[in-house]
Amino acid sequence: MTLTPVQTLIIVLAVSIGTMVTRFLPFLVFKKANSDSSYIGYLSRVLPYSAIGLLVVYCLKDISFKSPARWLPEIISIACITGLHCWKENTLLSIGAGTVIYMVLVQFVFT
Repeated sequence: MTLTPVQTLIIVLAVSIGTMVTRFLPFLVFKKANSDSSYIGYLSRVLPYSAIGLLVVYCLKDISFKSPARWLPEIISIACITGLHCWKENTLLSIGAGTVIYMVLVQFVFT
């Protein structure tokens, strides 16, 4: 299905508005909340770990243990990410290297 330029513009505007609302809404809702609020402090401590846990579960939800080629690349990548992060403590490096290692394993080693 081909979209007209007007339809494309409407879609881009709708997505942009939706993104902006979700980004700015917390600042508008919690504008009067003081920075040492217990609820905000709790969320700032818990949400980063929750988001990482959600991403890990999402990435590993389709693993099949029928053959090693279906689960070994993920396990090797996770081990490399964990080891690299414990060693260098650089999140960007860990994620980037883990992605490269996983793609090399999937594309060239476990074909």
